[in-house]
Amino acid sequence: MAKKNKFYVVWQGKNPGIYSSWAECKSQVEGVAAKYMGFETKAEAELAFSKGYEEFYGKKGKKTELTPEQIALHGKPIGLSIAVDAAFNGKLMEYQGVFVETNTKIFHFGPVQGGTNNIGEFLALVHVLAYQKQHKMNYPIYTDSKTAMSWVRLKRSKTELTMNQQNKKIFELITRAEKWLNNNDYSMYKILKWKTEIWGEIPADFGRK
Repeated sequence: MAKKNKFYVVWQGKNPGIYSSWAECKSQVEGVAAKYMGFETKAEAELAFSKGYEEFYGKKGKKTELTPEQIALHGKPIGLSIAVDAAFNGKLMEYQGVFVETNTKIFHFGPVQGGTNNIGEFLALVHVLAYQKQHKMNYPIYTDSKTAMSWVRLKRSKTELTMNQQNKKIFELITRAEKWLNNNDYSMYKILKWKTEIWGEIPADFGRK
């Protein structure tokens, strides 16, 4: 089962601080210009809040270099690994995979009409699993989507999107991905959560935030 955020940092909102539920956080950010983020542990939340939004993320949503304290507490991402990410602008969806150590793109799909960001993240994970199996590779895989990780564990998409003529191709891709998951053994591949709040944007990010 996917982990859930337990603490929320509000850097900018009605009353900046650390909150222990989404309801409390929402009451502080709703209706105002806000900067906030959910974390799985109190330690992560306290570190993020103490650094401040600009220092923690840097300009344009990019995090600054890791401090010794951050490395000691959270470690570094594995260099010899593959990162995947998706992008959806409300009309078009695409996804890609890159080698983390060299930031070299190894595959890209799209853009295609329709979809959602969660669907793109899911398809990206299945794509990299199939890619590695086909090429006899076995690198750890990073994603910043807990939803996509849970869908892969379930071996099916739980999207609430309704199929129509425009997004028919998306549903064909979902069906193909689900079929691959159910017909292949991928237990040897390690899928890891990218710690965006600590490491900054995932290397496969499209940089459109």
